[in-house]
Amino acid sequence: MTTTGTTPNPAEARPGGWSEYDPWAPTDQGPPPAPRGILVAAWALVAALTAAATFAVAGAAPVRGTGTISVLVPAGVDVAVGVAAVALVPLLFTRRSVAAAVALAALAAISGAATPASTVATLQVARWYPVRTAAWVAGAGVLGHAVQALWRPVGLPLGWWLLCDVAVHAALFGWGAYGRERALVLWSLRDRARRAEAAQEQRVAEARTAERTRIAREMHDTLAHRLSLLAATAGAMEYRPDADPAQLAAAAGRVRAGVSDALEDLRQVIRLLRAGPDDLGPVPGLDDVRRLVDDSRAAGTTVAFERTGDDVPPAAVATAVFRVVQEGLTNARRHAPGSAVRVTVATAPGEVRVRVADDGAAPGSTPPAGVGTGTGLVGLRERATLLGGTLSAGPDGAPDGSRGFAVEAWLPWDA
Repeated sequence: MTTTGTTPNPAEARPGGWSEYDPWAPTDQGPPPAPRGILVAAWALVAALTAAATFAVAGAAPVRGTGTISVLVPAGVDVAVGVAAVALVPLLFTRRSVAAAVALAALAAISGAATPASTVATLQVARWYPVRTAAWVAGAGVLGHAVQALWRPVGLPLGWWLLCDVAVHAALFGWGAYGRERALVLWSLRDRARRAEAAQEQRVAEARTAERTRIAREMHDTLAHRLSLLAATAGAMEYRPDADPAQLAAAAGRVRAGVSDALEDLRQVIRLLRAGPDDLGPVPGLDDVRRLVDDSRAAGTTVAFERTGDDVPPAAVATAVFRVVQEGLTNARRHAPGSAVRVTVATAPGEVRVRVADDGAAPGSTPPAGVGTGTGLVGLRERATLLGGTLSAGPDGAPDGSRGFAVEAWLPWDA
């Protein structure tokens, strides 16, 4: 199993890299700093095994007639080797682990007291270093134990001892290399997931920016219309100074209110950071919702439309209603082909509620190719938030018990 990709900078390795869920891949320069708990537990385990091995080899008598040179070694030598091996164990969890592993292989050639630490070294290097480096360290371990068997008493014939020596180090090498490759694969998958999430966040941000820009353009048109009315009213006051004072006062009041509204619109436009000029066509409103419904019916979709209330919302709110219905009908055609759609628009003094719900895809229907970008609802939610309203979208229970999808918005305005 191989993994392609960029290996993180070793300088970026941090404590916690030993966790299975850590997002960092193994580096080519050794393990990251081990947490104190893991270091102490590993050292204690190896120390206990080393003590047992030292006790076993120190009391072994020379073996005759096995075809090897068997020498009686003082127990002090085995104890010294065991102490040195235990002292080298902490280095296996640093970037000096390769040198420590080679030193432990050399100590294993002198005494079996170093065998536990030497085998741990082979596994550790295979886990955190490339295969080529780990293979050299495993070979050093095999050679050290082979030399030990040539002049120290062992419990097996030399041939079987060498076979077991190679098999054990090969198993340790393979186990460590598998752990390294598995960590690389997991890191690669997590890295791809992070990249996908970052790309989705970027698309969402772009959708919000585009929606803000579209709203700003629409408010620009509304502001231009309001200013033209103010100019006409002010012109009438200028050319008819002999008009009835009550009429002049009413006209002045309309100018004052219009200026206040125009200033508020201007603040909104500036806050939304209007982009460069685009098509400044007519702004859609509530009357255009009927056209959307008729177009969907002409395309073969069953749409039930209900509108209640005679209140007329501002242009920005009416356009938001139009966009909600447009997105709901589009999603129904895309994700639930053949379903019946219900569109409800209810206006009341100071607020409007709009709901678009479908009954779910018809049995046997096939959604059209293309799944969309998933940013349409993000833009609608941003638009509703800017207007001080709310928008919700999610699964919805249909009257017949099936599971459909509904988009619902509540938009307020100053009545």
